[in-house]
Amino acid sequence: MFYLIVTIVISVISAIMIIAICLQEAKSAGLGGGIAGGAANFWSSNRKNSKESRLVKITTILAIIFFIAAILLNVGLFVNN
Repeated sequence: MFYLIVTIVISVISAIMIIAICLQEAKSAGLGGGIAGGAANFWSSNRKNSKESRLVKITTILAIIFFIAAILLNVGLFVNN
């Protein structure tokens, strides 16, 4: 039962992480970075309230939970053998 619950948690977190990562904007400015350089100052000052910062926080929290669940699953396999 433990393996089933942890496996389901890992699967659900993986799917949510994929969605959260795909929704994030690219970090590199590319060729348009020099043209729209003035907008970078505005967004950098208001970054903590943006959708992008919430997605980064969600991704970080989910990644931590994912690694903890993976470690628990791995430890559970060795303890029972």
